[in-house]
Amino acid sequence: QRVNVTVRSGLAMVLSGSAEPCAQLVVSSIGVVGTAEQNKGHSARFFDVLTAQLGLDPERIVIRFYPLEPWQIGKNRTVMTFL
Repeated sequence: QRVNVTVRSGLAMVLSGSAEPCAQLVVSSIGVVGTAEQNKGHSARFFDVLTAQLGLDPERIVIRFYPLEPWQIGKNRTVMTFL
């Protein structure tokens, strides 16, 4: 419930100056991606899945973590602060 992952396939992308197949994973979360230690663990698991499922070399994958505050996410006609 506290992690959102966005995946968009078929986009034209250049990573490190190359248009070879690559992926960028954007992860936003309230209280789950707030520290380097947390993200190190998340990163390892995401890389395992992405390299296995997409067949990409790890150098062709970038993950961006966005820690969020509860007041930044609207849900059920309010914000997460009040849920």
